[in-house]
Amino acid sequence: MLVFAITKVNFKYTIMTEPKKTAKLQKRSKKTSKPVAKKSWLKKPIAFFALCKGRIRELLSRRPHKSFHRTWRRDYVRSLKLPGYWAFTGYVRKIVWAKKKLFLGVVLVYALLTAALVGIASQDTYTNLSDTLRTTGQNVLQGEWNGVGEAGLLLATNITGAYNNTLSEVQQIYAIILGLFLWLTTVWLLRAILAGRKPKLRDGVYNAGAPVLPTFLVALVAIVQLLPVAFAAIAFGAGVESGILSGGIESMLFWTAALLLTVLSLYWITSTVIALVIVTLPGMYPMQALRTAGDLVIGRRIRILYRILWLLLLTALAWVVVVLPIIVFDTWLKAILPAISWLPLIPVTLLIMSTASIIWAASYVYLLYRKVVDDDAAPA
Repeated sequence: MLVFAITKVNFKYTIMTEPKKTAKLQKRSKKTSKPVAKKSWLKKPIAFFALCKGRIRELLSRRPHKSFHRTWRRDYVRSLKLPGYWAFTGYVRKIVWAKKKLFLGVVLVYALLTAALVGIASQDTYTNLSDTLRTTGQNVLQGEWNGVGEAGLLLATNITGAYNNTLSEVQQIYAIILGLFLWLTTVWLLRAILAGRKPKLRDGVYNAGAPVLPTFLVALVAIVQLLPVAFAAIAFGAGVESGILSGGIESMLFWTAALLLTVLSLYWITSTVIALVIVTLPGMYPMQALRTAGDLVIGRRIRILYRILWLLLLTALAWVVVVLPIIVFDTWLKAILPAISWLPLIPVTLLIMSTASIIWAASYVYLLYRKVVDDDAAPA
């Protein structure tokens, strides 16, 4: 009986005191809720700065260079065994030529898609421009070089876009998408070829578009990195119109600033070009591709930059060698046979050359990337 009475009393005490304890705990939680929330809010910027500090520490561990501090030569020399300029160009040409039917199909498919979605330059516009140059160029271009000089001016106006029709916003979007897909298709086919497979054009067109969004974001980064050069070009145009560049201290300061801006863009764009290939790897994110490309080119930037400039020079020479004679021939032929003046020989040639240039550039950069990856030297 005594035990039962004690148990009953304890049970009643527990029932009576449990709501009181709960109420006290709720009051305490209400009192301490605001400081806890404030502390959690303060933790976010602290965690952000800690994350940034950790990333900087990781970057310095991978790239032992500090701003405004001298880096000794033994700390940044990094091996990179590449063939000579002509030898490497021949290596790229050999690989592309071995699959010439495949890449010719890529040129035709994307040229047709571009003609259907974006359009080609108007033959009437080209004819009017040619007549204008033929009429007004006699005072500038004399002798035997008159036709060649006229063709050169036509080629320059075509490359700079002064002769093409203004594209609508939809056509510009189509042009960007087709350019990205052409780049991705070329890289996908080359990766399959070097892996020992025999890819088909259909496989490349259907399967290469997975990383189109990461590639687009890396391309946007490249455009932003070229803004210093664009600013220098705009300043040059303004300086020519205002006469500031005629001489003196103003001209010297301008060319110094323009040189620094150009060097800055070239410094940035060297790694971004390699990132355009790295981002096509499965599961690769844009920022991860940019960091990886930066690690690859560190200590090798100048040598890789020379290769990219060599690529641009070769592409420009190819345009001159291929397109210039066709422009001269087209002008001569249509002067003899005016009935075929409607034939869009030059616009079609420019369309094919643009497509082939993207394929050649993608092939060159991808094979250059493979050569850099094969040399597994530690970051310098």
